Amino acid sequence: MKDESPMPIRSMTGFSQVRGEIQQNGNAAASSPAQSNGRLAFVLSLKSVNHRFLDLHFRLPSGTDALEMQLRRLLKEKMVRGHVEVSLSIERTSSETFSLNRQIVGGYIAAFRAAAAEFSLAHDPDLNAVLRIPGALDSSTNVDDQEIEPAVMAKISEGLDRLNQMREEEGRGIARELRDRMVHLAEASKSVHQHRRAVLQNYSERLQSRLQELFSASVDKDRILQEAALLVDRSDIQEEIVRLETHIQHFLGLLDQGGEIGKKLDFLLQEMNREANTLLSKTSGLAGEALKITEAGLAMKSEIEKSREQVQNLE
Repeated sequence: MKDESPMPIRSMTGFSQVRGEIQQNGNAAASSPAQSNGRLAFVLSLKSVNHRFLDLHFRLPSGTDALEMQLRRLLKEKMVRGHVEVSLSIERTSSETFSLNRQIVGGYIAAFRAAAAEFSLAHDPDLNAVLRIPGALDSSTNVDDQEIEPAVMAKISEGLDRLNQMREEEGRGIARELRDRMVHLAEASKSVHQHRRAVLQNYSERLQSRLQELFSASVDKDRILQEAALLVDRSDIQEEIVRLETHIQHFLGLLDQGGEIGKKLDFLLQEMNREANTLLSKTSGLAGEALKITEAGLAMKSEIEKSREQVQNLE
């Protein structure tokens, strides 16, 4: 039977970290670094934040170009949007032996002694300072891309699963808040609908007053009809209410559907905002009970803006 459960809604914000080991023969191991000699530990970190598109950044050891290409290909298959940073660090185990890089150390000592002689300084190089020079100590285990690649690729799925678990958890929280926002938006729309009759009454009074002015002046019949048609058109806010309520239902339907809906929800909120602006424009300058429509329209815009802030973080 086909699984019809909705796809999870994911935030674009998340973090995960997994650890693994690199054997000299290139095989991944799951045991602790302290349990075996000849192995290197590594830490793979994934961090994502919101972005309009999928923006991948890698911080990997030098000489791992092939690994980066594999990771990039996999992430493009598994993720749609977000600024994603992938970091890989190699951790040397305490059982590992080191050898002296004579070229680097010898060059430093020669330069030190040349400077001491030139400036008549009676000092010898500090061994602790020498050994802290990058590259002064060579690990007995040289790791290249062919050794790192299989170990990391064996762990990347676990890292992605943990990342998506965090993204889905935050996505569920955002979805709950968005549903609450839609409830408030629907209530504001209902309030507008309830006071629509007051708006029509207000416009009717203004139309009668305007017609009396026109009849008292020497204005032709066509001009009067044009003025009447303009006022009638401005008084019609039913169309905005219907479209807004349709957008709300579509929005909730997308939340039920789940999956990668961030861009669609953002587009709907832009449409809702347009309807709210038009509604406020058509009811500007009205007095009495019709002022409640203005209050409801401003409440709509507030809910829409708060919703957009949340939607911006959905995949």
